[in-house]
Amino acid sequence: MENICILWVDDEIDLLKPHIIFLEQKGYEVHTSNNGDEALDILKTRLFDIVFLDEQMPGLSGIETLEKIKIIFPNLPVVMITKSEEESIMEDAIGSNIADYLIKPVKPNQILLSLKRNLENKKLISEKTTHAYQQEFRNISMEISNDLNCEEWKNIYKKLIRWELELEKSEDTGIIEVLKMQKEEANQAFSKFYERNYTNWINMKSEDHPVMSHTLFKERVVPVLNNSERPLFLLVIDNLRYDQWKSIQPIIEEFYRVEKDEIFYSIIPSTTQYARNAIFAGLLPSEISKKYPQYWINEWEEGTKNQFEKELLEEQLKRYGNAPKFSYHKILNLNAGRKLLETLPNLLSNKLNVIVYNFVDMLSHARTEMEIIRELADDEAAYRSLMVSWFKHSSLYEIIKYLSEKNIDIMITTDHGSVKVDNPIKVIGDRETNTNLRYKFGRNLNYNKKHVFSVSDPNSLFLPKHNVSTSYIFCKTNDFLVYPNKYNYYAKYYQDTFQHGGISMEENLIPIAYLKAKT
Repeated sequence: MENICILWVDDEIDLLKPHIIFLEQKGYEVHTSNNGDEALDILKTRLFDIVFLDEQMPGLSGIETLEKIKIIFPNLPVVMITKSEEESIMEDAIGSNIADYLIKPVKPNQILLSLKRNLENKKLISEKTTHAYQQEFRNISMEISNDLNCEEWKNIYKKLIRWELELEKSEDTGIIEVLKMQKEEANQAFSKFYERNYTNWINMKSEDHPVMSHTLFKERVVPVLNNSERPLFLLVIDNLRYDQWKSIQPIIEEFYRVEKDEIFYSIIPSTTQYARNAIFAGLLPSEISKKYPQYWINEWEEGTKNQFEKELLEEQLKRYGNAPKFSYHKILNLNAGRKLLETLPNLLSNKLNVIVYNFVDMLSHARTEMEIIRELADDEAAYRSLMVSWFKHSSLYEIIKYLSEKNIDIMITTDHGSVKVDNPIKVIGDRETNTNLRYKFGRNLNYNKKHVFSVSDPNSLFLPKHNVSTSYIFCKTNDFLVYPNKYNYYAKYYQDTFQHGGISMEENLIPIAYLKAKT
């Protein structure tokens, strides 16, 4: 055991000699003091890992000593020990940010437990988590090799994300690498599963078809609207992955109770233009372009591709009967979020309020373009952390807090996720080929068929056609498409960036949660 140094401060320190000997036999280095002033002087002479502090001492009391310690060493763990169980004393100590609280007479094992809880907790959790994943690894591998259905793939992804979030606390880089490899293996199998079944899902030729982008409103949102007298706020956070949702869920659960935590499947291309328009229209892309040509803007045309979401939503709601009174807001910057927060009371009379937040999508694009954002979000854990930091300080957090106070139900979802790409694939296209790195469409695409999901007939997947010979190709797992012209430059430039539009668990397995206010 690494040499852990303890300072024990008690005016009756001589009576604690047996406890000190016990700790020294366990390998701890223990220094003592019988008053607060001396303890403060000792703390200035060397580094200590933890302090045990008697609450009732003559002269400088334990509480007063604690306050002075925290001024000089704010992060030093202090365990308060007292004879008193008075609530006011406990509140004073806890308010001063103590690490633990023990009532005299303390037993040696209580001290040992407090030490492990405060100093070895992270190591113990890391070791336990690593061991638990090692036991689970074989089970997950066996499941991945089976012929899984839609629901089983959701469960596999949930398991992998759970372990990813647990193991990011671990100090064992080796086991984190093992999980990464298992996730890649799962993604390869998932891509084959998606490619094998997608056409049947879209054409309703399979009994095992999941809830998808274009059926989300009908299957998940409309039933809530029909079965509740209360308003519903639907919060759509663009490009929110399932792992990012699980990262902000504990923050939201301070105000809300999660009633349902589900996953649905994104259509392809899993981009905002296709997937989010499909959500709001309740239709697939080519169906939108035919039924509402005034609301669909093709990729080869100029203009914002998602400027008619409100109109598409209104048309969808009309198809389900009496359209409820609703509002739609898209938040693209800080000021827009603040203005919406100020007008929230005016929206509570609506049956449905939809708020689209574009921050996470902008973050993924900024990470590609800006070196400083790449450094801040160097890996998956850092990318999650940056998103969580934004959320804590966003108007969205304030909106959720306000809605909980008003006892308003909310749903949180997204249109697609994103995957970290690191494997460039060569593709050749003409001038009319689109620019997305995860999928391409055009007349004369040249590519290696084994690397992509190719679609020669866009009509079969309800995708728009620029002309009679338009075809689509989609990347799988962590691949991205690069032209031969300046291949090395672009392969390096887009290496390890977060992209969407193709087929992967991260892009296509999408969170949707229904929450009720705790109040």
